[in-house]
Amino acid sequence: MVEPIRPALQTKLGELSERLEALEQQAMDPAVMKDQARSRTLFQELGRLRKVVGRWHDARKLFDEIEQNQELIESGDDPELAELAEEELGDLVADYGEAVEEIETILLVDDEYSSRNAVIEIRAGTGGDEAALFARDLSRMYQRSCERQGWKMKVLSLTETELGGFKEATFSITGTEVFRYLQFESGGHRVQRVPVTETQGRIHTSAATVAVLPEAEDVDVTIDPKDLEFQATTSSGPGGQHVNKTQSAVRITHLPTGLVVFCQEERSQHKNKAKAMHLLRTRLFDLELRKQQEARAEQRRAQVGSGDRSQRVRTYNFPQNRVTDHRTQESYSLEKVIDGDLMPVWAALQRKAREDRLREL
Repeated sequence: MVEPIRPALQTKLGELSERLEALEQQAMDPAVMKDQARSRTLFQELGRLRKVVGRWHDARKLFDEIEQNQELIESGDDPELAELAEEELGDLVADYGEAVEEIETILLVDDEYSSRNAVIEIRAGTGGDEAALFARDLSRMYQRSCERQGWKMKVLSLTETELGGFKEATFSITGTEVFRYLQFESGGHRVQRVPVTETQGRIHTSAATVAVLPEAEDVDVTIDPKDLEFQATTSSGPGGQHVNKTQSAVRITHLPTGLVVFCQEERSQHKNKAKAMHLLRTRLFDLELRKQQEARAEQRRAQVGSGDRSQRVRTYNFPQNRVTDHRTQESYSLEKVIDGDLMPVWAALQRKAREDRLREL
């Protein structure tokens, strides 16, 4: 009735179980406990390994129980016990299937960065003012989704237009397994609707791009102060009593890569500098990850597509009240998605990624 976990995954799970035992021994070493950076990394990996190995143990126990129930049913020695076993069998099979799916997702879709917080960057694309208004709508969609998941979303950088749209917006999102789900948002988002600036009721198509980066930690990136160029400027943008009065905004240029970050949301130059450094560290980390991904085999990229942020991933069709994700070809209620109900979309994308990887085994 049920199949055991695939041999290739069984082998991997055995290796992870051995790795877990070794790390648990390391965690007891006083020298490791004194090193905060090392112990933090160690306990993060321990948490990830305990989760998957624990689910493996659950799956094996459920598999054994299913086989025992099937034997009771087929033997016919005790009709009363056989009836109880048959009643229990459906729940056992469902629980086993759920455990196997979670194990496959952890092993084939997730990686060591899945449990991290994230930085999300939203930029208006083609469509002028309407594209900027759509970028603002996407920001609100993610804000509502964060509220649903119990995550916290905080502005790192924001450039608004005169109509209240977002030309560029960068947010940090903290919570449980943030990057595991939000990574699927990277790409081009297209909207079809009648813009507020349209006087003749014609439907326009506009676009915005979304990039989601795993949040960098101090141990991930080493930045030489000599490689940085700091510039303090006055804040800019529509509205606000503090705008253009003090040099609180901070622009940082990383000379070796040419990366530039700019933060003006805080009144304090010190706070803006801290935010800018955090954003720069994350972008440098993302740059390094992308270099590593390019060096990997093509099958690794199948996890989330090509990784090209210009790739169109989703269309929001207002006249038809429909959102279509082009990676799964599934459609959803626009009202629900715009209101932040994104978990069904992410679950479908996780499922597709898992199935794609399973076909490669």
